[in-house]
This record gives sequence, structure tokens and C-alpha cells, in this order.
Amino acid sequence: MTTQMFDEGKFNELLGRAVVDLGAAMQAPLVVLGYKLGLYAALAEGPLTTTELATRTGCTERYVREWARCQAASGYVTYDSANDRFHLSPEQALLFAMEEGPAYLVGGFEIALAAGKIEPRLGDAFRSGRGIGWHEHDDGVPCGTARFFAPAYRANLVSNWIPALEGMQAKLRAGALVADVGCGHGVSTLLMAKAFPRSTFIGFDYHEESGAAATAAAAAAGLLGRVTFQRATAKDYPGTQFDLVTMFDCLHDLGDPMGAAGHVRDSLAADGTWMIVEPRAGDRVTDNFNPVGRVYYAASTLVCTPGSLSQEVGLALGAQAGEAPIRAIADRMGFRRFRRASETPLHAVYEVRR
Repeated sequence: MTTQMFDEGKFNELLGRAVVDLGAAMQAPLVVLGYKLGLYAALAEGPLTTTELATRTGCTERYVREWARCQAASGYVTYDSANDRFHLSPEQALLFAMEEGPAYLVGGFEIALAAGKIEPRLGDAFRSGRGIGWHEHDDGVPCGTARFFAPAYRANLVSNWIPALEGMQAKLRAGALVADVGCGHGVSTLLMAKAFPRSTFIGFDYHEESGAAATAAAAAAGLLGRVTFQRATAKDYPGTQFDLVTMFDCLHDLGDPMGAAGHVRDSLAADGTWMIVEPRAGDRVTDNFNPVGRVYYAASTLVCTPGSLSQEVGLALGAQAGEAPIRAIADRMGFRRFRRASETPLHAVYEVRR
């Protein structure tokens, strides 16, 4: 047995990181409250004292004062000590107040807060090996997931990802049939439908509540009829001759991605395309030892891996599976063409064809 010498410098460095993480973890409920109570939105309009902020949002000043000081200590809000006022800088507003913007981050905190509620059951699952389904989580998980991924989809899906697929943009403009599998709240489905009014879109998801939210969003956007949502899994969704089948951030959640790939192959038109959007990851574990990989590994431990283990087969790819196992699934199920068509700091986009 070897004995390691205690390194005080390394200990202090680790302690510092842990204290930062502790403070960050405690921000999750406060960020979500800042969104739900309209505190960030009010501060984005200009500097306010905590009394003014409380009045503007219908809250009690003493609570607001503590919240604002914590947010300022975190760097999420700017404090002007000369005037005792708080506000959001343009950068802070982009992250915390601009829900329709390209970098809105509140959804990530919503996931962290909601997913953590499963901790007692997750401890049991660690020992038993049983899974925990998506539908068994707090409502904040699907809602936060939609809110978290929406900025990346808005910024990239229509402008970059679809044009990167061979011939697909022209097909969608002319009129194509599209299946969005694992569509959740329908964020990706509706973005494509708005951009390509001659095409028809069907969103599929096994989670009934998400399907209801997607249908409501489609109705609000005036897209019902050309866009529909149905309850189905990735292995049994109905229909054939799809020009495009999409899976956004969900292939790794499936219990049987191999079976899903086979069903996609059978549902595609002869010249159809399967677009897979997955969290960006390297094939070596150490490739993902970075801030983004850390977030995805945490989400995978709390939500993705338990979700896959709750299903048939339970392959549990994990949110940081990397390209190699996804390519292997496509190859094994008879797809002859596989390529990374596009990527961002958060996502990898794969084009799969027969």
C-alpha cells in the first residue's frame, strides 16, 4: 500500500473550487425565482433600488434585498454602490433576461433544480440498477430542457444545421414530410415549421404532458394542421416515406437506440435523411473533462442514464457518448453514409443516409 503525502497547496486549490461550486449550486433556486418573479426582466430595464425592484415586481423588499445582493456577489447582477442600485449589464441580460435570445441560460438552472429532486430515488437506483423514467421527474425537467436547448436551436437549426445537410434545405422549401422524434415541447418542430411553410411536420414523443405543451405552442403560433404532435416512441412512431427524420438531444436517452435506428431506416423515403443532434463530446473520456462536459455528465447522471435504464434494453449511451458509438449504431443498422455535418460548442450534428 502506497502512502501519498498531503499537499496543502493542492488541498487549498480543491477547497476553493468546492466553495465556488457550493455557491453555484445554491444559485439554482434563486435564478429560477428571478425568472419566475420577473426580477431579471425588471432589472434589465434599468437601475433600481431593492425597494423599487420589490414594488415593480410585487414582492417583499426584504426578500428582494437578499436575492439581489446574492446575485451581485455571483456576478449575475451589477451593483452600483454609489447609488445603492442594481441592474443588468448587456451581457448579464443576454444570459438571464432575454428568453428569445441566443444565450439564455435560465433553463439550465431550472433543470438543475428540478433534477436534483430525484436524489433519494437515484440513490436507490445506484444500488439496484433500476432506471427512472423521464415522466417520473419533476415538471421542471422537461420545461427546463425545452428552455435550455431553445436558444441553441434558434441560433443554429434553420441557419446552419439544415443547410449543412445535403439537398435538405431545397427539399424543405419545396415541401417535405418531416418526423421530429423525441420532440418534447416541440421547440425544434415549430422552428422548422415556421421556416418552411410548404412542408409538413409531425412531432413524436412518449411523454404525454410534453405533447400537450407542444400542441398548445403550435396552436398559439397558428401552425396546427401543418404541424401535429402524437404520442409514440422512437421504435413505434407511425408513418413512412419521411424525407427527414430528426432527433434532437434524445438518441442517448433511448433504451434501445439500435432498435430506434432500424425503425428510422424503415420509415425514411429512399433518399431520406436522418439528422441526429447530440451533445458535443469527444470519444475519449478525458476529451470531456471541461466545463461543458461537466454539465453534460451531471445531466446524464441525473436524467439521461436513469431514463435509458428504465426502458427496454437499457443501453444507456449517456449524454457524452461521443461520435464513435453513434456511428457504430448507424453502420450496424444498414446506413451507408454517416458524417458530422456541423457542430457548435454544445452540439454535434450528424447526417445519416442509406
